[in-house]
Amino acid sequence: MPQLPCLDPVDVPQRFVPANVMQRFVRWLRILHALLMLIGLLVSPTCNAGNNTAPVMLANVYHAGIKLDAYWVSEKYDGVRGYWDGEQLLARSGAVIHAPAWFTAHWPRTPMDGELWAGRGKFDVASATIRQEPADDAAWRRMRFMVFDLPGHPGIFDERIPALHGLVTQLNVPWVQAVRQYKVADEAALEAELARVVKEGGEGLVLHRGASLYRAVRSDDLLKYKPYEDAEARVVAHLPGKGKYAGMMGSLLVEMPDGAQFRLGTGFTDEQRRHPPAVGSQVTYRFRGMTPAGKPRFASFLRVRE
Repeated sequence: MPQLPCLDPVDVPQRFVPANVMQRFVRWLRILHALLMLIGLLVSPTCNAGNNTAPVMLANVYHAGIKLDAYWVSEKYDGVRGYWDGEQLLARSGAVIHAPAWFTAHWPRTPMDGELWAGRGKFDVASATIRQEPADDAAWRRMRFMVFDLPGHPGIFDERIPALHGLVTQLNVPWVQAVRQYKVADEAALEAELARVVKEGGEGLVLHRGASLYRAVRSDDLLKYKPYEDAEARVVAHLPGKGKYAGMMGSLLVEMPDGAQFRLGTGFTDEQRRHPPAVGSQVTYRFRGMTPAGKPRFASFLRVRE
């Protein structure tokens, strides 16, 4: 909030001013100060609800020691997180997603958490579709809202699953679908499921603890399991290419949140090398573990982070 000067009566010259005039003057100063404070609150960015993130559950990375019989398993859809608050569709950032009116027509007042998905391997299509204004009706016809939870339901996830299926069935529109949840017997079965989903073009799996309540925090109640890890880094510089990449970007010099820098040189299309992510932008990359020096192994560009 803007810092406003404190208007104190003692700061007002009182010599040669009648007492009744001084009292009225001080009273008006106090009213003016209150009005300025109110204006400051109204224009303060912290009061803009649109800047608040959507209250969604966040996942940790799957790790050893998990009791698989306590979890439900589903495919991890590579789309854009969508949060229906009962009135409007929001991105994880809290920004309003301007879908066509027909897409959310007759949706219930019940909050729904899911993924706006255009199909396996089509994250870029989904991302471009939700960012376009005005909405591209034809593009939205190819989108699906894959619902995996009911944030407003008071029960545990075991109880939310049938409630979710009932809600989606009652809504009865083909572009809103309930994500299939199932159990696996052991780690071998989980590995087999991961291999199957990845082979078919999927991103990975999600594990959701059956006894968990919906909490907008990051915890082991929700786990993601992929054949690789991913993270974000800031673009520091464009490094020139050589050989077949001469005249184009060869690699990005990027910086991790801890300040460490490394070169990101694989995973780009030729078009992305001709028009690389801007310096200062955030990119997502995938990798397989860390080196002793704290750098990601086998890092590969995935996408620009919106």
